[in-house]
Amino acid sequence: MRPLHPPDPARSAEWRRRFGEEARADRPDLSALCLLVGAQADGELTEAGMDAAQIELDRLAGELPFRPGGPRSWATALSEHLGTGLGYRGTPGDYQRLESSLLDKVLKRRRGLPILLSVVWMEVARRAGAPVYGVALPGHFVVGFGPPEQQVLVDPFVGGRVLTGTDAELLVAGATGSPLDPSMLSPADPLDVVLRILNNIRAWAAARPERSDVALWAVDFSLLLPSHPARLRYERAQLLVQRGDFLTGATELDAYAEIVAAVDEPAAARVRSQAHAARAMLN
Repeated sequence: MRPLHPPDPARSAEWRRRFGEEARADRPDLSALCLLVGAQADGELTEAGMDAAQIELDRLAGELPFRPGGPRSWATALSEHLGTGLGYRGTPGDYQRLESSLLDKVLKRRRGLPILLSVVWMEVARRAGAPVYGVALPGHFVVGFGPPEQQVLVDPFVGGRVLTGTDAELLVAGATGSPLDPSMLSPADPLDVVLRILNNIRAWAAARPERSDVALWAVDFSLLLPSHPARLRYERAQLLVQRGDFLTGATELDAYAEIVAAVDEPAAARVRSQAHAARAMLN
């Protein structure tokens, strides 16, 4: 598959503007946010391409043969349709591909990371009227159907297999070494889902220093979310310095140091020292 490169600056600014507006809407549209991330990752994804992806989600929802009753019936119907019927699932190799974190590419390839496959499951199920939501288990995202007392979990990464309580416990234990806490089974907020997707993109880019451009826009998009870790501002400043924008990076390091100083002056001093070193690179 061809390498993915961000769009031109004007188009990029438009996608960022729309992402910020959607993230602050009363009811943010998860699929729209994911597609705007995809458009920033791939300059060839146009407005028409994003519309086509939404239409494909509508089509997949319309292909469900009936409206099941309870949560297990919904889970089984989605798994048979998307997993068994259409072959949506993941493989270990998907963790090495940026495309695995982009909704439009996952719809075309029918392969992706657990969280993006879960987005497909959720968006198709939501359109069909299912009581569906994401469940952000540590290290592995899955999909839930129904209220807590009737909750049914499925794992889209393995084709939508319905999980038992033991399966969920093993997933959590494998990721954290700790037991499953009931709070881990709560529905994930759509904006938290998007932040986790962007975290995955940042992790992909961090392993590839030559793609610091991807890391930078992923941080920028994360900062557009109403709630985000303050440390992302420090990460952004470091990326700017890494990419040779020493003055802007130093300015942002100083700004972050002011935030940190209120709670940890020694840490703030270290950040100021980094800002000084960045400015020294201009000489």
